[in-house]
Amino acid sequence: MKNLKQILTVCITLIMFSCNAQNNENESINNVLIEFSKSSDQNNVKKLENYLDENYRIILNRAFGSEMVSIVSKESYLEKIESKEWGGDKREVKIENLQINGTTANAKVTFTGKKSTIISFITLVKNKDNEWKIVSDVPTIK
Repeated sequence: MKNLKQILTVCITLIMFSCNAQNNENESINNVLIEFSKSSDQNNVKKLENYLDENYRIILNRAFGSEMVSIVSKESYLEKIESKEWGGDKREVKIENLQINGTTANAKVTFTGKKSTIISFITLVKNKDNEWKIVSDVPTIK
């Protein structure tokens, strides 16, 4: 009976540790997504770069009346933010369906502003410094 109590205590401790680690990851990812939105809204390219992986891409499927898939590179995206062609809105961020799989995460995020509502599927990767970075954004613009 004493061994069973010890085993249960160890199991409960491990479960609590695992849940706490998951909560910390969720919080880190949520922070990246919120700060990504704020930086874009403020057209702050220097701050925005902190949240984007080197391989960041936007994948636009039939956006703006097109019938094709377009890829926007990180460099093009930052140029559009800096020139204020994109960004410059104050958006509410709603993070849904966050799923973490090791060093990769996916989230459905709704950005609601005065200019538009954007529903995005965003993929993040955890780099060697244990920082979450956005690697791809697949938005639908309403």
